[in-house]
Amino acid sequence: MLTIDDLKLHCRIDSDDEDDLLESILDAATAAVADYLNLPTVELIPDMPAPVKAAVLLQAADLYAFRERQSERPLTANLTYERLLAPYRVMAV
Repeated sequence: MLTIDDLKLHCRIDSDDEDDLLESILDAATAAVADYLNLPTVELIPDMPAPVKAAVLLQAADLYAFRERQSERPLTANLTYERLLAPYRVMAV
């Protein structure tokens, strides 16, 4: 399971000022990855492979850096995120 310290290291954050925000962002990123993989979050958390952890950190860093982003045009997909998660995605039939 990823911690706030993992996210802070990934984002190069030195202070504790935004720990509550980082916790909620980490929770949201974990839930988003679980949703993308079509897995319940509880199944994702215990034993995350390294590529899944990297995708959670990538998503969380993006949510942190662009937390006030609004756009008038469609945003592009993140191919790195998709490539990290593709082998773990459960496909419904």
